[in-house]
Amino acid sequence: MNTPVFPDRFSGKVAVVTGAAQGIGFEAALRLAREGASVVVADIAAGPAGEAVAAIEAAGSRAIAAVGDLGSLAGAQAAMAKAVDTFGRLDVLINNVGGTIWAKPWWHYSEEEIRAEIDRSFWPVLWCSRAVVDPMRASGGGAIVNVGSNAAAGGVYRIPYSACKGAVVALTECLAVELAPLGIRVNCLSPGGTAAPERKTPRESRPFTPQELEWWGQFVKLVGNEELIAERASAADQAAVIAFLASSEAGHVTGEIIETGRRGIRIGEVLGFVP
Repeated sequence: MNTPVFPDRFSGKVAVVTGAAQGIGFEAALRLAREGASVVVADIAAGPAGEAVAAIEAAGSRAIAAVGDLGSLAGAQAAMAKAVDTFGRLDVLINNVGGTIWAKPWWHYSEEEIRAEIDRSFWPVLWCSRAVVDPMRASGGGAIVNVGSNAAAGGVYRIPYSACKGAVVALTECLAVELAPLGIRVNCLSPGGTAAPERKTPRESRPFTPQELEWWGQFVKLVGNEELIAERASAADQAAVIAFLASSEAGHVTGEIIETGRRGIRIGEVLGFVP
C-alpha cells in the first residue's frame, strides 16, 4: 500500500526514534524525516544505525545516530541529550524498540530468557518515557508514540513479551493523564504481524535448539490466521499511523491504543464464501 507523504507536517520538529535501524522503526524515522523532522536514530547496533542515517540523508533530510543501550535511564538520557545538543529541541519520541525473542510454551522459558525478554521489550520504553519529559517540556510539549502489540491480549507462546506489551499499554494510558498538563500527548500503536525485510541485528543471543525451531513453527501456524485483515501491513503502513499520532493532526488524541492488527474471524475463509 502506498501512503501519501506530507512534506511539511513535521517542519522544525525533532524526533527520537528507538530501534530505528530496521523494520518499523526505520520506516517511522524515514517517514518523519521526509515530512520535515530532524531525526535521531537511537539503536544499539552502530553499523545498521549508520546505514539508516545515510538512507535518511540520501532522501534529503537531517539525521544523526545515537548508539547505545536504552535499557537503562542513563542510556535513554544520552539519546535525548544528543537530540537536544544537536538540533536544539525535542518534540517527538517513538518508542519502537522491542520484539519477542523466543516463541515457546510459558513453562519452557528459563529465568534468563524471561529477563532478556523484559530487558528488550519493556525497560527501553519505560526509561525513554522518563528521560524525554524534561527536554520535551522545555520545547513546549510534544508527542510520544509507543509501539505495543496485539499480543498484549491473548498472545500465544510469548508470555513474557505479551506481558511487556500489556505494560506498555498501561504505561501509555497512565502517562497520557500525567503528561497532558505539560502539553505532551501519549498514544500507542498496537500492530500484529508486519511484513518487513530480514532483520539486520538478530534478537536471539544463541541459535535455536531443534525443539525451539519446532515451537517457532507452531507459533507461526497459530498466529498466521488470527488477524481480521489477512494481508499483513508493511512496516511503511505502520509508520504512516505512527506519523499521524505524532503529528498536530492528532492534537486532541491522547491515551489511545490504535489497533492495526486486530484479531477476528475471517468470515470468507471460515465459510468458504462471503454471505
